[in-house]
Amino acid sequence: METMKALVYRGKERIELTDRPVPRILDPRDAIVRVTLSTICSSDLHILHGTVPRAKEGIVLGHEFVGEVVETGPEVMHFSPGDRVAVNVESFCGECFFCRRGFVNNCVKGGWELGCRIDGCQAEYVRVPFADTGMNPIPASVTDEAALFVGDVLATGYWAAKIGEIEPASSIVVLGAGPTGLTTMMSARLYSPSPVIAVDINDHRLDVARRNGLCDAALNPLRDDVESVVKALTDGRGADRVFEVAGAANTFEQAWRIARPNAIVVLVALYPGPQELPLHRMYGKNLTFKTGGVDANSCGEILKLIDAGLLDTSCMITHRAPLNDVLKGYRTFEKQEDGCIKWIITPYEHERDVK
Repeated sequence: METMKALVYRGKERIELTDRPVPRILDPRDAIVRVTLSTICSSDLHILHGTVPRAKEGIVLGHEFVGEVVETGPEVMHFSPGDRVAVNVESFCGECFFCRRGFVNNCVKGGWELGCRIDGCQAEYVRVPFADTGMNPIPASVTDEAALFVGDVLATGYWAAKIGEIEPASSIVVLGAGPTGLTTMMSARLYSPSPVIAVDINDHRLDVARRNGLCDAALNPLRDDVESVVKALTDGRGADRVFEVAGAANTFEQAWRIARPNAIVVLVALYPGPQELPLHRMYGKNLTFKTGGVDANSCGEILKLIDAGLLDTSCMITHRAPLNDVLKGYRTFEKQEDGCIKWIITPYEHERDVK
């Protein structure tokens, strides 16, 4: 097999499902992985709309996937053909100043590369750089579907909850109940907060969070006075921790307004434009802001938690279709049509081409 099907970024607002050469080993630390499941992420939409300046035209999109190793470079020590793997959104060497301190998002040799600066996973095969650090073996008792979100959206929620320094019985608000908001809530639950308050303008997503025990209260700002309700649920103080995941026009301001004095505000969202930081209006609140791209170096821990039944992302999977239908998937995912939370891409069905 010399060519494969892949979704290629052609420039702002232009993507194309087309034929591409099957990737090959370029570095002795590479692995070639056959993609068994992938998905569409909000970051893919940011690239499509031209709000990720570092993204390269002509690359294959996608960075959230699981698969089977088919080939390894001579310096790959921990994986062999046939291994099932969850692949990290970030490529990192494990040796530089930042990697040694756990800040893998800022690896001097990597970072967010797959589906942004090098070919990604919305294809039949993908080349994974730094395979020994960028992949994790999937336990035999964990399905591909259960492990699918480990390398990106679940890693992001887990990282956000971790840096949020959540204490037992602390009150938290998660602004945004999309995929990253849901994984932030489920990861926060590991620290026993109370209450967990979800905020979104999509009632279906709020209902998913409520039905699956991810939140204790669900607020829709189109009908609820979020600031007043949050204060009422926190003895008038405001939330101990706020996770800003939505990235909407007004959610940054909402995040610091609903936080109590001396709270931690975690900015998870990727904003399409600049945000205003009105220090004169928040003076005296003594807030701590934490922000940035996920340091996705806890994938092994996350897989153990999935295996133990402590993390379950099945509630997020609403749609499944082969790579043949990926363009429809992008439209449905972006517009949140038909209750779409996550669109799962299954392998390309070549037999459809000959009918």
